[in-house]
Amino acid sequence: MALMVETSPETTLHPAAPTTLAETGLTLDLLIQLVVKTLHFAGELTGSELAARLGLNFPVIEPAIDDLIRQHHCQIVGGAMVGRASYRYRITDSGRSRAMLFLEDNHYVGIAPVPVAEYVRYMKTFRSTMSVKATRARIREAFSHLVLSDHVLDQLGPAINARHSMFVYGPPGNGKTVISQAIRNVLEGEIAIPFAIEVEGSIVRIFDPVVHEPIALPNHGHQLDGGPRRDARWITCRRPMVMVGGELRLESLDLHRNAGFYRAPIQTVANGGVLVIDDFGRQQCTPRELLNRWIVPLESRIDFLTLTSGQKIELPFDVLVVFATNLQPSSLVDEAFLRRIQYKIFAQGPSRAEFASIFENCCRQEGIAFDPVVVDYLIATWHQARNIALRGCHPRDLIKQALALAEYLDRPRELTPELIDGACYGYFVHEEPSLQESA
Repeated sequence: MALMVETSPETTLHPAAPTTLAETGLTLDLLIQLVVKTLHFAGELTGSELAARLGLNFPVIEPAIDDLIRQHHCQIVGGAMVGRASYRYRITDSGRSRAMLFLEDNHYVGIAPVPVAEYVRYMKTFRSTMSVKATRARIREAFSHLVLSDHVLDQLGPAINARHSMFVYGPPGNGKTVISQAIRNVLEGEIAIPFAIEVEGSIVRIFDPVVHEPIALPNHGHQLDGGPRRDARWITCRRPMVMVGGELRLESLDLHRNAGFYRAPIQTVANGGVLVIDDFGRQQCTPRELLNRWIVPLESRIDFLTLTSGQKIELPFDVLVVFATNLQPSSLVDEAFLRRIQYKIFAQGPSRAEFASIFENCCRQEGIAFDPVVVDYLIATWHQARNIALRGCHPRDLIKQALALAEYLDRPRELTPELIDGACYGYFVHEEPSLQESA
């Protein structure tokens, strides 16, 4: 494995580029497969272009090219006289036949994988180097866009520092989801994500362009200057956040094989970041099944996955799992599971002052004037008179409905008691006595 190098002065660890095939940790046979499949789809590439598509320096892939040339599976068809990296390489007919055989078994084409042992070592280094330090000031800064009580904020800080799983629970509409999402704001720094890892010849894709957010970093050298270089098989990203809801199935927590290679499960994709299980208790698997699957990883920080061959592999489980639910945790799982999810954070309804602050923030976001008289009218006429509990989502939802009504009536974008009444009539459920049909 190449030495670890720090590529951002403060926060990012990124592996150094390997300079030989041995340093990649990959076999020559696997590299030959990747080279011939890449040439099969491209037809013709320079050595530098081919190396870039595999995320490796040209001297690393040169032995694979030499082997293919000896077997007449590719040939040199031109290039400048400045080294073999500038030569143009073209696949032959026999090379295409060999590529088709490889593709029948495995369709993976692209950046070369990283050995699983190297990924495990990186995550151990990352865990020891990128420790979370959530101070009270840092917590208040990270959650400054939300109106939360000091009690809730002071519960979140220790839970995040512990890097342990947590329940965020409470009545619907009080911001459990946005609280869970904001936890990532506390996780400083970046992380290097491998495009794929290799396990005993099998390839598992890790990088997910839907989840991972790449970060552009300054170039620290190139192939010709001999300076420090990053391993292009890894991509520097923000700390990930994966959110799943009622669509979650138990199968999502295991390796999924398609077209001859595997896709990593959601907890592996979220490594180094946050995994939010939203609406916990409403998944297509039961809470007990889900927590039985994770009962060991939540404590050991090691996940055990199974290949289709039956072989088990160990991967890091370095993810902060947040279970967000509007159900009572004790109604979902038993005491043994609650013990393993050590932090329980109650997202209570806002006080009257907090409700007004949320209302003011929502007015600011909509670009309209805030009038405390309108808030007092809303609370007195609707919440108090009809015994409707204050919810953190009410200001946002009612303001949007009131403004939609104003647009429909061709009125100015401003809040009035009349518009608030119209919004509330369309928003809250009215329990009317059932009409009995006459006999």
